[in-house]
Amino acid sequence: MSDASPAPVTAAILVIGDEILSGRTKDKNIGYIAEYLTNSGIDLREVRVVPDVAEEIVAAVNALRTRYTYLFTTGGIGPTHDDITADCVAQAVGVGIDVDPRAKAMLLERIKPEDLNEARLRMARIPFGAALIENPISKAPGFMIENVIVMAGVPAIMQAMLDSVAPRLKTGARVTAETIEAGNLPEGGYAEGLSAIAKAHPGVSIGSYPSMTPAGFRNQIVVRGRGPEALAAARTEIEALIARLQAERN
Repeated sequence: MSDASPAPVTAAILVIGDEILSGRTKDKNIGYIAEYLTNSGIDLREVRVVPDVAEEIVAAVNALRTRYTYLFTTGGIGPTHDDITADCVAQAVGVGIDVDPRAKAMLLERIKPEDLNEARLRMARIPFGAALIENPISKAPGFMIENVIVMAGVPAIMQAMLDSVAPRLKTGARVTAETIEAGNLPEGGYAEGLSAIAKAHPGVSIGSYPSMTPAGFRNQIVVRGRGPEALAAARTEIEALIARLQAERN
C-alpha cells in the first residue's frame, strides 16, 4: 500500500441521556463502538454526552453530522416521555416523523396487537425517509437517516444494531498500531526526542503511555498509521532514540 492514503472515513458518537450525566448509568457503549470502528477502518474523532433536552440534542446532532462522515447516537429511543432522540434527529435533519408501518410490523413480531399501547408505539416513530436498523433482541428498530445512525442505549441491543448497520457503511484503510517498549526510561528523558520524531513524521500518530506493572514502572510508545512505510520509518527512529538513551544510562 502506498503511504498516500485517501481521506479517512470519520465518525462521532453522541451519547444521549440524563442517566449518563448523573452517573446513575455507567456508559458501556463508547469503548465498544470505538474499537468496532477502528477495526472497520473508521476514525472515531469525537464523543459528546448530552442530556435529555431537545435543544441540546438537535444542536449536537447538527454540529457533529456536518463535521464527520458518520454520527452514531446511543440512547433515547425507548417508550417513555424522555425518549426524544427520534424527534430530535427528525428536527435536525428537517423531516417529519410518525409511526412507521415497517417498524410497527417489527414490534408486532414480539408484542401482541392488544398490548401495543401508545407508549410502545412510540418505538415505531421513525423520521420520514429513514432506513431501519434491525434489532433481533427486542425488535424495536434503530434507524439511519443521511449520515446519522440512531441506536439503542442498552449495550446488547446497541451491539446487535451496530452489526446490522455496519455493512451499509463506507470504510477506509485500517490503522495499524505498533508498540515500542521504553522500559523504565522516564517520559521526561525522551519527550524532547519523541516530539522531534513526531514533527518529522506527520503521517503517523505517536503517543507515550506510562503504566504500573508488578515489576514496576514502565513506559510504552505507540505508533499508529495507515502507511506501512511511514510507520516503519517512525518506529526505526524511536527505537534508535530509546536504545541511545538506555545506553547512556548504563
